[in-house]
Amino acid sequence: MSGSSVRSSSASGGIPETATPETTPETDAPHPVTPSSMRETLGAFASGVVVVTATGEDGPIGFTCQSFSSLSLDPPLVSFAPSRSSSSWPRIRTVGTFCVNVLAADHEHHSDGFARSGVDKFAGVDWAPAPKGSPVLSGVGAWIECELWDEYDGGDHTIVAGKVLSLGTDPERMPLLFYRGGYHLTPRGES
Repeated sequence: MSGSSVRSSSASGGIPETATPETTPETDAPHPVTPSSMRETLGAFASGVVVVTATGEDGPIGFTCQSFSSLSLDPPLVSFAPSRSSSSWPRIRTVGTFCVNVLAADHEHHSDGFARSGVDKFAGVDWAPAPKGSPVLSGVGAWIECELWDEYDGGDHTIVAGKVLSLGTDPERMPLLFYRGGYHLTPRGES
């Protein structure tokens, strides 16, 4: 590992000092790569939470997804990664169009509700159709309606790319954040 270093704060005033990864207090020894160590380590990355929705032949469909990101501006693409064990994604794939609903800070109940299996996930949920008919959940921070662009192998997940057809945002809505296994809110800075 010659030439490889990380920056850490020194105990004497927070001035960064250079140390090799093996000598930092935070990384006494490398962890073996296991599903548990992956969850623990990658849980240090805060992410938003989305609910992906569509309107199928039998009514609205949806599921919670934490792995979502902007992919491209030209063409306009987003990506997310449903689990291969998802029963909702294959039904949404068949529809071909879907909406990514970016949950707001007070939407923990949507995150939890759309993560369940075998229940009517839309019971008691207010929504309106996006231009192509995909459900936009009431009060979300943003919504992005897409058509399926492509899918890629992602191990135990499928990486989905969606071409953006229409979108909207409410800049006053703070996001629901997931960090280290729980929901959190980052306060807005004072102006």
